Amino acid sequence: MRRIKRLARTLFVENRTLTGVVLLFFLCAICAISTGFWLAWRLSYIAAVGIPIAYIWSRINLRGIEVIADRSGDRLQEGADYEERITVNNKTWFTKIWLEIDDPSDMPGHHARRVVTVPAKGSRTFRVKSTITRRGLYAVGPVLVRTGDPFGLFRHERAYGNAENILVYPRATELPNFQVPPANLPGEGRFRRRTHYVTPNASGVRPYEFGDSYNRIHWASSARTGELMVKIFELDPASDIWVILDLERSMQAGDGDDSTEEYGVRIAASVARYFLTANRSVGFMSYGRSFDVIEAERGIDQYTRVLESLAMARTWGDVPLHDLIGNEARRFGRHTTVVVITPSTDERWVAALNMLTTRGVKVAAIVLEPSTFGASESSLGVFASLAASGVHTYMVKQEDDLQNALGSAEPEIART
Repeated sequence: MRRIKRLARTLFVENRTLTGVVLLFFLCAICAISTGFWLAWRLSYIAAVGIPIAYIWSRINLRGIEVIADRSGDRLQEGADYEERITVNNKTWFTKIWLEIDDPSDMPGHHARRVVTVPAKGSRTFRVKSTITRRGLYAVGPVLVRTGDPFGLFRHERAYGNAENILVYPRATELPNFQVPPANLPGEGRFRRRTHYVTPNASGVRPYEFGDSYNRIHWASSARTGELMVKIFELDPASDIWVILDLERSMQAGDGDDSTEEYGVRIAASVARYFLTANRSVGFMSYGRSFDVIEAERGIDQYTRVLESLAMARTWGDVPLHDLIGNEARRFGRHTTVVVITPSTDERWVAALNMLTTRGVKVAAIVLEPSTFGASESSLGVFASLAASGVHTYMVKQEDDLQNALGSAEPEIART
C-alpha cells in the first residue's frame, strides 16, 4: 500500500511531466489497438522505450560520483567572509552532464549552487565566497547532488558528507576612551587572588607537581630544600568587571540588525573586549533562553567564552532585569564594577543598582533608547532616575556609532 501511495505521489504530485507522458502512452496504445493507426503505434513504441531509457540515464548519472567540501572553519566573526571549495570527482568512464551541486545552509547570504558537467575520470572544482551578516549558529551541508534525464521525466538526489555547524561571533567595536567607575580595592590595592596565570606577583612557593612549567621553578628555594619548588602567582590588584545584558522579551524593540537585541549584544562584546584586552577579569550574565553566567576570568579564552554566549543570545527571557540583579547580587562585592546594558523603561532596575551601591559595588549603565528603535515608550524616566542616583550612564540610540557613543571621555549624565 505504501509503495502504491509513493508511486501515485511521484506521478501525480512530484513529477507531472512524467504523468503526462504515461497518459499519452496509454492513450496512444488504446488508439493503436482500436484503430490500427500507424502513428499511434509509433508513439506508443517511443513512449514505451523512452521512459525506461530516461530512468536508467538519470540513475547512472549519479553513480561513481565523489564530492569533497573544504570549508573555512566552524568559528567565524560577523562581517567576515565564509569560503568553501567544492570538488566533484567522476570515477566512471562516462561523462556526467547537468549535475546540480547545492550546499544548503540557513546562514544569511550563503548561496552555494552550481550546475557542472564532469568529464570521464575527471573532476570539477568551484569556490563559493559569502559574507556573514548575522551572528548565530548555522548549519551547512550536506552537499546535495541532483540530476535527471534530458527530457525532464525523472530527477534524483543524493547527499554527500555530513552537516556542519558554524558558530558566528558578534562583531565588537573598539572603545578607546570607554570609562566606568573604579571599584574600591581593600588594603590600598593589596587585594589579590591566586591564579594559574604567570603574573609579576609571586606570593610563595610549593612543591613541584607533574605538569608544572619549568619557568615557574624557584631555583633558590629548590637549592635550599633539596627538592624542586615552584612559584605561586596572584592576580594584579584590579577589580572584577561584570557585564549584565538584559534579554527580557517584553522590553525589546526593533527588528533585525536595527533592534535593541543586536545593539545590546554588540555593546556587550565591545565592553568585554575593552576590559579583557586591558588584562582585567570580566564576567558575563544574561537571561535569554535560560540563565547564562560566565564567572569572571582573564585572557583570550574568557573572551571566546563570552563571544560564544553572545552568539547564541536571544531576547526570549521572561525575568525582569531588577529580579536578575537582585537574585545574583551576592556575586558582587566591593571589588566589583557592574555594567548593565538594557533598553528597559522599568525604573525598578535602577533601584536594584542603588542597592548594590549601598554595599560598595560600583555600577554603570548603558541605556538603549527604545523610542529610537520604534517603541512607543521612552527611557527619559529611567534616565532621570539614573541621574538622580549619580549612576555612570551612557545613552545609545539607533544608528549611533558605538565608538562615539561609548568612547567619549565623559558619560551622558555628566553632560546633561
